[in-house]
This record gives sequence, C-alpha cells and structure tokens, in this order.
Amino acid sequence: MFQRAPKKPTSITFKTAEEIEKMRVAGRLAAEVLDMIGPHVREGVTTEELDRLCHDHIVDVQQAIPAPLNYRDFPKSICASVNHVVCHGIPGPKKLKKGDVVNLDITVIKDGFHGDTSRMFQIGTPPVAAQRVTQIAFECLWVGIRLVRPGIRLGDIGHAIQKHAEAQHCSVVREYCGHGIGREFHEEPQVLHYGAPGAGVELVPGMTFTIEPMINAGKRHVKLLPDGWTVVTKDHSISAQWEHTVLVTDSGHEVLTLGSGNPP
Repeated sequence: MFQRAPKKPTSITFKTAEEIEKMRVAGRLAAEVLDMIGPHVREGVTTEELDRLCHDHIVDVQQAIPAPLNYRDFPKSICASVNHVVCHGIPGPKKLKKGDVVNLDITVIKDGFHGDTSRMFQIGTPPVAAQRVTQIAFECLWVGIRLVRPGIRLGDIGHAIQKHAEAQHCSVVREYCGHGIGREFHEEPQVLHYGAPGAGVELVPGMTFTIEPMINAGKRHVKLLPDGWTVVTKDHSISAQWEHTVLVTDSGHEVLTLGSGNPP
C-alpha cells in the first residue's frame, strides 16, 4: 500500500534477527492471501466480494489483522484498483468485466509486524495497452529489486525504474511511493520510483521497505477523487502496479512476499 511523502521525516528502523523472522512470517501471509484470491478474480465478481474473501481469510484462517481496515479511516480490508485507478481503490459493488485489469493490494499484520504486497490480475484478455503496461510495471518492480544490496542508494533504484518505464514510453507516478515497513505500516525511508543515481539514503543490512512502482500507459499526472482515497490517472490511461516487501541482507536482498502466483 502506498504512501504520500511524509512531512516530518523520522529515523529508519533496522530490524533485529528476531524481528526479521516475524517480517518473513507476515510477508508469507500477505503473499498467501494473493495466492488464495487469484481463482476468485474473474468476470462478474465485485471487488467488495474479493475484499470479504480476503478479510475472512486473514482474520479466520491466518489469525492476523488486515492492516488497511480503519487505517486513517480507510473502510475496507484491501485496496482494489481497476483500470485507470492508480492506487487506494475502495472495494465496492461494481462487477469486474472482461478486459479489466485490477491491482489487489494486501497488507497483513501478524505478531505486530506488517507484510505488504500487491499483484495485477487480468479479466479475460485485456486490450493490448493494458497488457503492455501491466508487463512493464512488473519489469519495473524487478529492475528495482535486483539492485537492492548494501551500499547502493535509493536514488539508484528510482533512476533505474524510471529509465526502464520511460524507455517503453510509459510514465512513473511521483505523488506516491514505496516506504519502510515493520512494526509500523509506513516507516522511513521513502522509496521513490524515480530519481538520480547516487542520491538518497544508502542501503544498510536490516532495512525493510516496499518497492511498488505505479506505471501509467499515458502521462504521469494523477488526481485524488472526493472520497479522499481513490487516485486515478488524469488522462484516464491505464495504470498498473506490483509490490513486494524487501529486506536488505549482508550479501544483497531477500524478497519477503514471494508467492506461488507471483514468481520472480
């Protein structure tokens, strides 16, 4: 789940071995929810129904907490963003139809720690432009993840993501970003998906954060709807996004939210 850049920066938390193990558990559970819900994402289902299935699985099966529910008054347990919705889509009664693409964003709290991940789903065969931006967004995620290691800077990651997206004539949303994560849903550092090489925070083992580039098929500009949550592309172009929670290790990185339906 995304965040706007906070006005008051706070310090980065470095996780202990015990905390990292709890982060692994939370990450696996978040990925499990996406694996579970995949077969239910089909023509005719409402995003409200998908939200209920995810909520029940998190609460009843995983004995965990859906982090978005009541977070800053968000009314549902997941975010469901369809077609030109960039992020923070509120699940509702509208049915998915053939040709839609939808991002489902899952954050689980288990034993006080968060696992955050999202994945794109296609309903039938979407238009070529929707398929294309979905694939490019996936590539952008992994372009960023593969750079994660001690000594690299966040600007290097953002620059690589931006370069890949723009080379494919897509654009990167700038108003929302990835974020540190752990005991808190949104921690430092901010993880911008654009930027300059060599800029930003240097990565150190024990850091955990999300990488979650929002990629538009058209221009990068977005607007916030009156509900205070839903963000859409200004030009109504399709937007796509994938997300993982990543740990910086001594030798590189570990993706904490890999699932069977979302291989590297």
